Amino acid sequence: MKREIQELKDIQQLVDTFYEKVRTDDLLGPIFNGVIRDRWPMHLQKMYNFWQTVLLKEHTYNGRPFPPHYQLPVDARHFEHWLHLFSETVDELFTGEKATEAKWRAQKMAEMFQYKIAYFRGNSSGPLV
Repeated sequence: MKREIQELKDIQQLVDTFYEKVRTDDLLGPIFNGVIRDRWPMHLQKMYNFWQTVLLKEHTYNGRPFPPHYQLPVDARHFEHWLHLFSETVDELFTGEKATEAKWRAQKMAEMFQYKIAYFRGNSSGPLV
């Protein structure tokens, strides 16, 4: 039964389910597994903290989400597929305002990352922040 995203255990379920799909995905798996390697527990904890901060307003995330991503070998199809898997996971597990917000925020983050990646690739410089 679907429920609302209300607490950390919900965030953990979302993140764990989503990244299990990513890890085994033909398009995204090789990229994520190649970069993260044996550091999945650390990555997942960082994602729990990120989404806990974003959706629950419990400030546990300290960091800058963009810099680790700007040199990844990704393009629009990777972001589109990432968003598809994320939205699919949210819709399978959750309902309500926070579920809608999670999908909206993921969409906005993907748009921002794509614009910034295109900018830095076009200017052959590293990220400013």
